[in-house]
Amino acid sequence: MPEFAVDPRILADSVAVGDLALCHVRLMDDARFPWLLLLPRRVGLTELTELAAPDVAMAMEEVRLAADALRAELPFAKLNIAAIGNVVSQLHIHVIGRSPDDVAWPDPVWTYRPRTPRDAGESARIAGLLRRRIIGAT
Repeated sequence: MPEFAVDPRILADSVAVGDLALCHVRLMDDARFPWLLLLPRRVGLTELTELAAPDVAMAMEEVRLAADALRAELPFAKLNIAAIGNVVSQLHIHVIGRSPDDVAWPDPVWTYRPRTPRDAGESARIAGLLRRRIIGAT
């Protein structure tokens, strides 16, 4: 039986935060945006609608936990939540903090490439703050 694995493109662009009951949580390594990815640990799924009903409910609760942690640790005005998957088909949910003064406002963040990586130490620091808030809340 295949095991859950994170798509290599997501691994290359993000830092692990931790695991919740359903989702693996990652911080996008883009200094311009407070941005988390939640990946339900189910093999072969590409669409949110492919999750079983109990998993949908759990995923939305975990999105709420991630959004609360993001809001507590990083400043932003508006929360965007999306499960697009046009570039990386593996099911993943974006939880993105947006502000009228961010470089992409009001457009989608993924149209503003290339990303602006953080210093490795800064990514680790932010991931640690979010880990304590998200994983510690469960």
